[in-house]
Amino acid sequence: MPRICISHLAKRYGEIEALKDASLEVEAGEIFGLIGPDGAGKTTLMRIACALLAPDKGSASICDFDVVRQANETKARVGYMPQRFSLYPDLSVAENIRFFANLYQVEHNDFDSRLPELLDFSKLGPFVERRAGKLSGGMKQKLALCCTLIHTPEVLVLDEPTAGVDPVSRLEFWEILERFARKGIAILVSTPYMDEALRCKRIALIHKGQILAIESPQNIPALFDAVLLEVEGDQLFPVAEKCRDLPSVKSVHLFGGRLHIMTDDAAICRREVAAVTGFSPARIRDAAPSIEDTFISLLKN
Repeated sequence: MPRICISHLAKRYGEIEALKDASLEVEAGEIFGLIGPDGAGKTTLMRIACALLAPDKGSASICDFDVVRQANETKARVGYMPQRFSLYPDLSVAENIRFFANLYQVEHNDFDSRLPELLDFSKLGPFVERRAGKLSGGMKQKLALCCTLIHTPEVLVLDEPTAGVDPVSRLEFWEILERFARKGIAILVSTPYMDEALRCKRIALIHKGQILAIESPQNIPALFDAVLLEVEGDQLFPVAEKCRDLPSVKSVHLFGGRLHIMTDDAAICRREVAAVTGFSPARIRDAAPSIEDTFISLLKN
């Protein structure tokens, strides 16, 4: 039985359709990623899963408890970490964790046995008396995770938990998540970072409230239904503008110092791009599609 079961969810905010017939399942021990731009519906889906928001249509359950009819049972089994987790800057690391333990009605003996474990995996032990407001960004996120885990949830729902965090702290955070997945915790996480998406067992690509695809990160590029060409160089923005209106070009996107061109006919596209840019056709080479390229191609369908 899946720990998280989302079935045909729909949700509107006035004229805005935040979710449209969204369905997914997350198994015990699975890290499942939600990938999509701002406004795609990720946070709405997560808040419904945590029994914080009621859907207009469809259903959601956590550990077989309905999030609407059995909201209290749901909340007892979920650890939710929103984009802006409300740590108390004037409280110490230990005091913040204690505060959330009290919110979740964690017994005193359970707290005493749980705290050392949380401080150990988060590496916050040496900073237990430091005020939260004096912690680095990465340490604040690890403290937020400790607060989320204090009641030993069976499910974790994390909304872009490493946004704005330095690369080393991001790596450490994900090592912690993988450790908890191995213990059987089901983890639903949204992320704007493609290297983090690759660490998920499966990902859902979501746009304008619709789930476009659910697959393993390694299999997502197989959904790319065109040919991808790549041009590398400097000052590619004017090159992209020239290529955008070519008959053979389906889409053009800049990725740092590379230009990705989607087409159905590589030979014709090479000639057309070479003609308008002055590049030799040899400089316009085949490329393997990434998750981002596949996402863009699905939007074009």
